[in-house]
Amino acid sequence: MVVVVVTGAVLVGLLLAPLLRGLIARFAVPEGEPRCGACPLCGRAVGLLLPPSGRCPGCRGRLGAGAGTVEAVTAAVAVGVAYAADGAAVAALAWAGALGVALGFTDARVRRLPYRLTGPLLAGVVVLLTAAALAEGRPGVLLRCLLVALAVGALLEVAVQIGALGPGDSPLGFVLGGLLGWYGWWVAIGGLVAAVVLAGLWGTLRALALLVRRRPWRGLDVPVGPFLLLGALTAVLAR
Repeated sequence: MVVVVVTGAVLVGLLLAPLLRGLIARFAVPEGEPRCGACPLCGRAVGLLLPPSGRCPGCRGRLGAGAGTVEAVTAAVAVGVAYAADGAAVAALAWAGALGVALGFTDARVRRLPYRLTGPLLAGVVVLLTAAALAEGRPGVLLRCLLVALAVGALLEVAVQIGALGPGDSPLGFVLGGLLGWYGWWVAIGGLVAAVVLAGLWGTLRALALLVRRRPWRGLDVPVGPFLLLGALTAVLAR
């Protein structure tokens, strides 16, 4: 049974990867620049589906994430969602996992979380959690989801205002807070703690790498979005 679940999840992840790769190539642009609808090298129009090579079909120039990376991460997230599935909220978790891959890669590349991705993420989570609450006869859980979303969003917004986080981190935290609120306050707290720990470990490893390679110290500039997403999934899996 485990083999069937893992295999099915991996296949779903691989089927979604070309679309997610296309979204990453389109939205992973610096702040203020328009979406990338064409290859920057040859000008060929870029569709919403890109091959695992991550290269332009025309000139073979690199577009977006490296070869195979989106496919590997999407498959891993799909397996995590499959293992976390235990109720009607799995659809909301899967939606967040899919768009989370696009957001995570985009933030890692250009240090921003586009509202054109977080907006659909929010809308999908709201609709799917509402449907899940009604299907399970638990409409009251939606109030907890809202309260957790507001608490997490407000906490991260304070960090944004003092310059510790980017402007896109608090909206993402609001959405993830609402999703984790379905599972309870402690799961949401665990998600935040996991995100902080994982980001801290990544920052420490980068600092050590700079020291070993004797590279100039210019700040670590750690993207927070991927760790918020990974922390949320970790908390759901560990509950």
